[in-house]
Amino acid sequence: MKIAIPKETRPGEKRVAASADVVKKLAGFGFDVVVEQGAGRQAAITDAEFQAAGATIAGTAADALRDADAVLKIQRPTAEEIGMMKSGAVVCAHMSALTEKGDMEAMAKAGLTVFAMELMPRISRAQSMDILSSQSNLAGYKAVLDACNEYASALPMMMTAAGTIAPAKVFIMGVGVAGLQAIATAKRLGAVVTATDVRPATREQVESLGGKFLTVDADMERDAETAGGYAKQMPPEYFEKQKAVVSEHIKKQDIVITTALIPGRKAPVLVTKEMVASMKAGSVIVDLAVEAGGNVEGAKLGEVATSDNGVLIVGHANVPSRLAKDASQLFAKNLLNFLTPHVDKENKTLKFDFEDETVSGTCVCKGGAVVHPQLTGQGA
Repeated sequence: MKIAIPKETRPGEKRVAASADVVKKLAGFGFDVVVEQGAGRQAAITDAEFQAAGATIAGTAADALRDADAVLKIQRPTAEEIGMMKSGAVVCAHMSALTEKGDMEAMAKAGLTVFAMELMPRISRAQSMDILSSQSNLAGYKAVLDACNEYASALPMMMTAAGTIAPAKVFIMGVGVAGLQAIATAKRLGAVVTATDVRPATREQVESLGGKFLTVDADMERDAETAGGYAKQMPPEYFEKQKAVVSEHIKKQDIVITTALIPGRKAPVLVTKEMVASMKAGSVIVDLAVEAGGNVEGAKLGEVATSDNGVLIVGHANVPSRLAKDASQLFAKNLLNFLTPHVDKENKTLKFDFEDETVSGTCVCKGGAVVHPQLTGQGA
């Protein structure tokens, strides 16, 4: 069985869907692993490392993908890549399935069996397969570093002979995986950290990391979490209350990091132009949801924008890719953990159990059709 790992071709993507360790394990199952030449270069993984782990290096994407039984990628394949794959091939990647339905239909038409890894169910045994968690963890860390890079002051309190520097005030909006890592990182760097989230259960997590929790409306927040652990779409009146509470708090902050995402929907606006205008010159806002429309009015995808009053709004695209080496290794391990239970060791092939929640929950295309309930109108 041939498993192909092509070089990522979408703009700004530096990650690769394999590591030397994962290649070694796949080869140990008896699979022929083929990696496109230079696929790991921007993630600091050389062709020589892949070869030493048991992979064959292919000169082009076409060579890597030709006759591949399974294809491992970071991002969904392009139309050109789909054309290089054989009917019946298994493809695993972050597919953006809920927003890129046309691409899902194209892959179904090509006869591919497609697994959208971002749809992995939020169940205990699937945690090691969850690409959203592994990549968001790194994004939360990098967001704080990106903020520090733009912020013209230090984060910790510093007592010097020339005077005392007050600690920076950092406000984290959205306490998922990215938000929790941002809190932990900002605290380690010496900032005074506050955080807010629609899910009241996150209060304890925030406080355990040394942050202070900002409550908007305790009653409305009681029913703010889906069964899968994601934040629900809140009613308009909640956002009006949130705006009032946050408006008062945000004007005193030096750094704000927003992380609020709702799967398959436009990101909610958390920071309005009026809030930005109330902040001090030199303050920094990092919008981790900018690719989904943004949490911050004035954020620009791929840019560091400056408001009229001198607030810097950081809108870097694909933040996990800014830590490409670690992000690649974690993503690759997520894929390996997903595939391993379905390895037929005797026949050296993959045999998926479609009764398994991790399989049925991520499978979007099978047998020439789009099959996921959320894409066929049969699910939430």
